[in-house]
Amino acid sequence: MLNAADVLRQVAATGYRFTAVTPLTHQRVLARRGREPGATLRDIFGWNLPFEARSLPPELLAGMERAGIVRCEGSLLRSTVRIASLGDDLFFHSAYPTVEENAVFFGPDTSRFARFIRHALASREAQWPPLRVLDVGCGSGAGGVAVARALAATGTPATVVMNDINPLALQYTAINAEVAGVDVTLAQGDALSAVDGEFDLIVSNPPYLDDAAQRAYRHGGARLGRALSVRIAAESLKRLAPGGQLLLYTGVAMVDGEDPFLAEMQPLLAAPGLEWSYAEIDPDVFGEELERPVYAHIDRIAAVGLVATRAAEAA
Repeated sequence: MLNAADVLRQVAATGYRFTAVTPLTHQRVLARRGREPGATLRDIFGWNLPFEARSLPPELLAGMERAGIVRCEGSLLRSTVRIASLGDDLFFHSAYPTVEENAVFFGPDTSRFARFIRHALASREAQWPPLRVLDVGCGSGAGGVAVARALAATGTPATVVMNDINPLALQYTAINAEVAGVDVTLAQGDALSAVDGEFDLIVSNPPYLDDAAQRAYRHGGARLGRALSVRIAAESLKRLAPGGQLLLYTGVAMVDGEDPFLAEMQPLLAAPGLEWSYAEIDPDVFGEELERPVYAHIDRIAAVGLVATRAAEAA
């Protein structure tokens, strides 16, 4: 993606903002728009509509062509990336629809995850030397950037490691972090197996749906999609430095009013030296999934947040 960061900077310089929505909402908006080509930056990079070449400034279109992020569709063009905003930062993510196995998703969960991070770190006191931070399954890199922003607000320096099993996710993360001015180290591989040592802060927003196509950005594995979240949480707890903290945002398929993810986690959280809190962030997300047979027996899918802190070493 040669010069893709320059494209993102050009778009940012216009004051561009776009709130990424769920795939179902995106589909409904496109259906309402019909076959009308895109005319604005929000049309082109947000709603991912095809557009005429004259709809973009020549230097921006030339930058997209150099970066290889635009394709021809007959007489029209279409961006092969979308751009979402989160606060003052912009993030490349995958084009709509996100059907590819290596798609990089950005949506309402990303916004909730960033808000969860900001809330958890808001009261943190400044620390020195820099905290070693890990974002597990970073996707677009929004979580790691949110951490860097939140820690900077408290005067705490950090070194940020971004992990993902998907090489395309790390390409987007590198661009997004560069434009945000956040220095990161990339670590490709399967979660904690891709990194060494302990961390002062681990954040993660694992996929948590039972996806029939088993796309990496959606599929959370066995047990109604919670297996991956349990594994990442268990591995992360073992890799927390003294005083270290895990911030895990995920989703849970609730069964007969009970939370099976919390039930699996409680024995792990009962380990000596751990303090934790757990809350529902949104009681009902991705309700359309309940129409699928695999979810026929569940009540709802809830977004939840786990904060677990390892005790500091005695002075």
